[in-house]
Amino acid sequence: AAAFGPTSANGSPARFVWIRSEAAKQRLVECVNPGNEIKVLGASATVIIGYDPNFYLKLDRLMPHAADRLIQLFSSEPQDTWETAFRNSALQGAYLIIAARALGLDCGPLSGFDHDKINAAFFEGVDIRANFLCCIGHGSNESLMPRNARLPFTEANQIL
Repeated sequence: AAAFGPTSANGSPARFVWIRSEAAKQRLVECVNPGNEIKVLGASATVIIGYDPNFYLKLDRLMPHAADRLIQLFSSEPQDTWETAFRNSALQGAYLIIAARALGLDCGPLSGFDHDKINAAFFEGVDIRANFLCCIGHGSNESLMPRNARLPFTEANQIL
């Protein structure tokens, strides 16, 4: 279900690395901020949601009717290309969270990590870069926190 969420130009820039083995968890623990180690070690899986800054090179398959125009656009606008890759990989990560939650899994997205260490440990030799992490599994009642408040509609929205 997460694969079918929309992205700009159907670019699908996210790349997912599923950390499940103890060896991979130990590599990941070396990259996260203090306090997040226990979350990574306790999760059934921690997913590194990364992005491919060269996602547009696959548009001949993903958006064939406009591929030539879009490839030219993205290859000539590096800042727009990076923003599109980063933003849309975040969307894809959110789709993953929604799909996992629909299956009854608990999800804990994490930003507390060293991007350079993650990129060196898991993306050495490729152009993919880390966006965020998400721990997925079944939390215990002792470790699950109650849901905090959310902003009311009137405070977070403006209708013009």
